[in-house]
Amino acid sequence: MDSTRVTEHPTSYDRPQSGADPAESRGALLRTQGPPGGPALPAQARADGPPAAPGTATPRGKGNKGKEPPVNGPEHSQPAAAPAMGAPAARGEASVGDHRPRPAAEAIPPQPGAQQERAPGGQDRRTGRGLPPGRPMPMRRDGDRLRFVGAATRRIARGLDLDEIVMGLCRATVPTFSDAILVYLRDPLPVGDERPTGPVVLRLRRTDRIPDERDTEGLPLPPFPEPEPEASALTELSSLTTELCEVRPGGALNEVLRGVRPVFADAPAARAALPELLGESGEAAVPGGRHAILAPLRGRRRVIGAALFLRRPERLAFEADDLLVAAQLATHSALGIDKAVLYGREAYIADELQRTMLPETLPRPTGVRLASRYLPAAETARVGGDWYDAIPLPGSRVALVVGDVMGHSMTSAAIMGQLRTTAQTLAGLDLPPQEVLHHLDEQAQRLGTDRMATCLYAVYDPVTHRITIANAGHPPPVLLHLGGRAEVLRVPPGAPIGVGGVDFEAVELDAPAGATLLLYTDGLVESRLRDVWTGIEQLREKLAATARLTGPDHPPPLEALCDEVLDMLGPGDRDDDIALLAARFDGIAPSDVAYWTLEPETATPGQARRLARRALARWGMEELTDSVELLVSEVVTNAVRYATRPVTLRLLRTDVLRCEVGDDVPQLPRLCQARATDEGGRGLYLVNKLARRWGATRLSTGKVVWFELNRG
Repeated sequence: MDSTRVTEHPTSYDRPQSGADPAESRGALLRTQGPPGGPALPAQARADGPPAAPGTATPRGKGNKGKEPPVNGPEHSQPAAAPAMGAPAARGEASVGDHRPRPAAEAIPPQPGAQQERAPGGQDRRTGRGLPPGRPMPMRRDGDRLRFVGAATRRIARGLDLDEIVMGLCRATVPTFSDAILVYLRDPLPVGDERPTGPVVLRLRRTDRIPDERDTEGLPLPPFPEPEPEASALTELSSLTTELCEVRPGGALNEVLRGVRPVFADAPAARAALPELLGESGEAAVPGGRHAILAPLRGRRRVIGAALFLRRPERLAFEADDLLVAAQLATHSALGIDKAVLYGREAYIADELQRTMLPETLPRPTGVRLASRYLPAAETARVGGDWYDAIPLPGSRVALVVGDVMGHSMTSAAIMGQLRTTAQTLAGLDLPPQEVLHHLDEQAQRLGTDRMATCLYAVYDPVTHRITIANAGHPPPVLLHLGGRAEVLRVPPGAPIGVGGVDFEAVELDAPAGATLLLYTDGLVESRLRDVWTGIEQLREKLAATARLTGPDHPPPLEALCDEVLDMLGPGDRDDDIALLAARFDGIAPSDVAYWTLEPETATPGQARRLARRALARWGMEELTDSVELLVSEVVTNAVRYATRPVTLRLLRTDVLRCEVGDDVPQLPRLCQARATDEGGRGLYLVNKLARRWGATRLSTGKVVWFELNRG
């Protein structure tokens, strides 16, 4: 536990001076004691009053010449000269015109009265006990309490999460208000209007105290003269108390918490409640008398915990006004904890919403490798409208999508989720990229008139090594070639989604093997410090510089490339959330592809078996011949049975063997259990049992049924 530095400063112009009797009224004459054995300094009197008696003050000025204005109250009295570094003041001398410094604006006021409560010789005037230097003294006046409460509540209010608020309460009260504090909170803490079920359990959340070995100035403390047992017990109070406490219905602790108001530890209700809160061993360590205050922490709806303020036995006891101070601290802390819990729940909901709106993992389509990154705009705005996606398509193709909905709110995230779902559905229909954007534009207009978004939709074909891109107001992608050259692709910009009445145009470009396509949102390239085209040029240069590090024949790793791209952002460059999707095009070599077009005839299944057998022999995969012939025969037979146009058969050799059969019938086959008397209906059952994976995808011209087998 780190110690808290406390430095004593004057906090107001009406602070009593050294030597003042605390029992005197605020308007009483100030009597200043002189050094031992010497005459007392004369106290000040009114300039127009009678001559001062011995031991009283003389008028300010030279003798009786020139009358000074009347002095109204102790605010205008001049202090005696402060001894320099503990040296006694010169006999018969008084300091005139001393200036008192004003208190710091935000600092917690130190405790006044530390000097006036200490008699000559370092003893407390009331108890007569010796006080270590630097030991804080209690507040003696309402103005000091108000200043302390104001500074303490400001410190508590600065906290945003639960731990910061509890720490602010502890640091604000120790050592200024108490020597130690124990903070208990409900476990679990109720959120908002929810009604917790089960017993009320309090958990010791945090403790704080003044360390014994050093004072608040960091200097070793002299040993206490004959330390009392309660003083040493207070040091170990946190280790003696129980961490969990169950509040019994109708018990003494329950009654104190329901009463809401702080109580002294010597009150009958508190004496009965402390053993239940601290345990028997902990309750025995609480100092006697009014050296402890038990303050319930009540939020907006219910009591959420309790705070125990403790003072050492050698320190002055709490006063009745200190109950009001404890009540203010408890109220502000409880309301802050309530808000922190609500904020934590909102942040959790935002994180969960954002996580579910984005893909948890990226697919592993044939012929392309993928990597992605997402960064929110800030810690306090964890949701946004940026998204990315990679959707496998029929024919080993893959759709690459990146988009950005305007705003950084829950509404933006919800709209983003709807648009992403719509894009996935449209991709499943195998629509061209420009048609996908057209339908997304219509969907955005149905969601509202002010629902605007940008989107870039690309389809990569690893067989033809081509990519088709359509853009709706999004920043253009950057293509990094294998040799290290980076270029910004020339894509028609288009209008944002949601404008309506705008046609979208698609372009088809080469996608050579080894090249890397980078899709991103504007948060990566645009900020308050640079415009979007400057950022795009910096991104292109960053990609080229990273590629040069690995050489012309080895493209940089995707994950490292994404990290390098994000490193280009400076501390003040990120004003928006960022979505990043990188695709490395490996492609499929023509020698690994076998493609045929078959007429829908009765002999077509046999022809398909022969073609597949020859392709497997050419690839050296004869061990899969029997399984491939059986499955190809079943799938082609189903296609020929209903097709009216030629049927396509394609074999792809990658890390697995993939077979695709296409026809012009849009109805998808469904797996069903054939009865014992059925003559057919077992083809898909065999495919499901023998294939590694299989599926069926609807196309704009029909459907494709595919299956995969592991290579031997």
